[in-house]
Amino acid sequence: MNTTPPDWRLSVAPMLDWTDSSCRQFHRLLSRHALLYTEMVTSAALVRGGARHLLRFDPCEHPVALQLGGSDPAELAQAARMGADEGYREINLNVGCPSDRVQSGCFGAVLMKTPQLVGECLAAMKAACDAEITVKCRIGVDDQDAEQALPAFLEATRDAGITRVIVHARKAWLKGLSPKENREVPPLDYDLVARMLTAFPELTISLNGGVGTLDEAEALLERGFHGVMIGRAAYHRPAEILAAADRRLYGATQPDALAEDIARQVEPIIAAHLERGGRLIGITRHLLGLFAGQPGARHWRRALSELPNGTLSDYRAVVAGLNERRAA
Repeated sequence: MNTTPPDWRLSVAPMLDWTDSSCRQFHRLLSRHALLYTEMVTSAALVRGGARHLLRFDPCEHPVALQLGGSDPAELAQAARMGADEGYREINLNVGCPSDRVQSGCFGAVLMKTPQLVGECLAAMKAACDAEITVKCRIGVDDQDAEQALPAFLEATRDAGITRVIVHARKAWLKGLSPKENREVPPLDYDLVARMLTAFPELTISLNGGVGTLDEAEALLERGFHGVMIGRAAYHRPAEILAAADRRLYGATQPDALAEDIARQVEPIIAAHLERGGRLIGITRHLLGLFAGQPGARHWRRALSELPNGTLSDYRAVVAGLNERRAA
């Protein structure tokens, strides 16, 4: 019997402009087991725009899931098939993003208003490929009664044959609040999502929203949630969140990854990025929080920020300088 905890016990949320392939490769150095998500890729970009390059990822990123945005069942089915062909084992539908750009495309959180359409999209995606199809949603939008909206949405999801859902436990406010403001307002409602565990025992439900530490993640898992998804905290404090995750949440016996070791291990990722014509800042922007809460963190951030067009040798000098300061 396989008793290994599932990958989705802890996941890093999909975040536009942040969780690109380089970021995910960096995060994988910290945790072997946490599930990583791509930035949202629209089905239109893949199917009508021919942007298949947006699906590229390094095999070292596994377990990694592709997040799609869209609202046309046939188009999403084709995009899901493309993702599965590229090697993604999970494909997630975004029904949570409240940004104006997403709303203008009639997808993201606005789809909470049309659960039947979401069900049609998910069913089409599921029929199109062998990858696991999942969905990430809110508890409701705008003036919806979340006590009614969320169960109705989960019913449509279940009826489409989907068994795993990530619920961001906050309403999305489509008008009058910026996405940044919507990260704090309205309040989180973990209790509502917890009630869905009983109402939908056939679903695997992960909780997202407001989780900032591994202690909080462990407490939520003990409360009965099947998984916990962490977003900005994992990005801004990656070592603090991810380095101990394998031991605390997955039962790993190897020592926690050390930030100073990761700073050196990331060099091949930097080298490959530079060889492709990228700028150093394209990688180092993901590393700014590596030493968050540790001695030398401020020096690390400042030194990396001063090297937007640096070389691998420049990066190595920053690592050496930090180690010297920490040893002093």
